[in-house]
Amino acid sequence: MAERYDVAVVGLGALGSAAAWQLARRGLSVIGLERHGFGHALGASHGDSRIIRLSYHTPAYVRAAARAYAGWAELEREAGERLMTRSGGVDVFPDGAAIDRLSYTTSLEAAGVAYDLLDAATAARRWPGLAVPDGAVVLHQEATGIVAADRAGAALRRRAEAHGAVLRGGTPVVGLRHAADGVEVRTAGDVVRAGHLVVAADAWTNDVLGMLEEAPLPLTVTQEHVVHFAVAPRSHRPGPFPVWIWMDDPSYYGFPAFGEASVKVGRDCGGAEVSPDDPRVPDPGYVEDLTAFVRRTVPGAGPAVRVTACLYTLTPDRDFVLGEVTDRVLVALGAAHGFKFAPWFGRTLAELVAGDATTSPLEALAPRRERLTAPAATAAERSWLV
Repeated sequence: MAERYDVAVVGLGALGSAAAWQLARRGLSVIGLERHGFGHALGASHGDSRIIRLSYHTPAYVRAAARAYAGWAELEREAGERLMTRSGGVDVFPDGAAIDRLSYTTSLEAAGVAYDLLDAATAARRWPGLAVPDGAVVLHQEATGIVAADRAGAALRRRAEAHGAVLRGGTPVVGLRHAADGVEVRTAGDVVRAGHLVVAADAWTNDVLGMLEEAPLPLTVTQEHVVHFAVAPRSHRPGPFPVWIWMDDPSYYGFPAFGEASVKVGRDCGGAEVSPDDPRVPDPGYVEDLTAFVRRTVPGAGPAVRVTACLYTLTPDRDFVLGEVTDRVLVALGAAHGFKFAPWFGRTLAELVAGDATTSPLEALAPRRERLTAPAATAAERSWLV
């Protein structure tokens, strides 16, 4: 006989775990299914840290980020654990930057978020561990910081279970079908019936939708890397060294030291297109590119000490996917910048399942919006810089 739940969540990375937490907090019966082990390193939610920031390119994203901050604080209170470290952050717009600075400043202003604009000389004096080129404009926002990624994911799952959710790792879904009262989910050993299905499978999203014979989303999966570079103890810690983002094409980002004497640096997009089940093999050319950039940009950084691969699952417009793809089936996808928004995703999904008014406008994120149903975008038409 099939088990019955109000909601089944497929995928228990950051977004799926947040959904399970928020749904269970509302008193709904929840089962969460993860094809790999909890906290695995094969997707996009693993690692020691992720950026959190309010600085974004539209007012809707700024407001959603503010709600995510409130959600992270709520999780900290429930878990009794500190998960956020605020360091302040800078968006560095070099002369002729490919990313529009005005979209950031006007979005922050529309959402009532304070910021500072600094010239290169002022920024260099304030953060000597970051080399800012002449002619650059630096946007500083003091709330930017870091979330302890692995610990946050584990805390989300613990709190979901504390509220009654049943979570199963190492449990791939092998079949799905629509049923009169929701969705039937088959795993290797069980059949589950749920009133609603939340698909938070990231790079495996289309695998799940395909089981329901739903049209795939136009997703591009790439393998990216982050590299930790050695630094002197305490020389690049939060505060004296900010979270920073290089707002050009290519775009880079970096973290201050977080629990070890290193800085973490990555490039936003640019990796090879892959299948999500391909082996994770570091790309030496990618690492060489990051190393060359760090030599120019982070004075005092030493050799690379660790390389970590992760997957980016990208929509053509780089906007999130959030909403109902078909009756009783919802999709949540962070488009490779969603981790920081995980509590907001969880709360919004819970609102949608419960039929409540959502606290954010979602039309631009709908799974069947025009950018996702129009003919496939060419590489030149993709817009992945945010």
